[in-house]
Amino acid sequence: MRGKIITRIAEGLGNQLFMYANSYALSKKFNYEFFIDNESGYFQKKNIRSFQLDNFNIEATICDQKYKFNNNFKNTKRKFLIKLDIFKKKKNFLIEPIDKEKRTEFTSFNLNAYSDLLFVEGYYESENYFKDYKIDLINQFSLKNETVFQGNEFYHFIKKNTNIVSICVRQNRFSERKSNKNNEMAIQKSENFTKKTIDYIYRAVDFIDKKISNPKYLLWSNDFSNLRNYFPSEKFKFVENKSNKSLTDFYLLLNCKNFIVGPTSFHWWPAWLNENKNSLILRPKDINISNNVNFWPDHWVSI
Repeated sequence: MRGKIITRIAEGLGNQLFMYANSYALSKKFNYEFFIDNESGYFQKKNIRSFQLDNFNIEATICDQKYKFNNNFKNTKRKFLIKLDIFKKKKNFLIEPIDKEKRTEFTSFNLNAYSDLLFVEGYYESENYFKDYKIDLINQFSLKNETVFQGNEFYHFIKKNTNIVSICVRQNRFSERKSNKNNEMAIQKSENFTKKTIDYIYRAVDFIDKKISNPKYLLWSNDFSNLRNYFPSEKFKFVENKSNKSLTDFYLLLNCKNFIVGPTSFHWWPAWLNENKNSLILRPKDINISNNVNFWPDHWVSI
């Protein structure tokens, strides 16, 4: 092995999978040993997000404590090292490039200009970073102890029907944090985002109704409040899991065949990991929740 890649994992499950996938691909392409920093991205946000990749069959191991920036002192040191890195010939930090408008796009990296000890940070929300390793990632992004989730009533419903269509609606996108719960501007922005998502889903349902015989629509959400006003029970079945929600939802989505992919990285992944060649995968033409302009795969149907 040439050296070590240590990837700073952060944010929610969808983002964690993107971060892992990018670094896994880099490690394979450039012959690095791959480690995860599971603490530095969370020590300041313990009540908001948590590390979840330990629930999957991933190959990477957790890095030694000496490589973590998991307290305020170490994090200050990290910021200093990143600034110092600019002047090094062999850089220790690979940080996703961001333009002045805070946009990102797929960038091909050559690690010859980087050190044998490499810290990787960023979201890397594009399949272009890792699509050559899709088979490996399908295996690694399977959940441990799958039988735990197979007693779920929705799992049996999904397995009995070949015409399942999954839908995800993310609500409160800009107002879910405590600091924004009473922020009128954030609340309005979230409501507009939900409205655009629902408009897209209506278009997608019209499309699928013409393509699939008697489709069964299953709808997931982080907040089902008021959604019955838009999605009547005669046509849409709500998947409301109370226990171990994020992992149970993710496992069920992995077993679906067709996808009206919501503007959320959480739903992006089950659609991308889907192995059914006859699947219909739709995505919104007018919503991109990622700063990455290459977020949506080209072969997904734009609606």
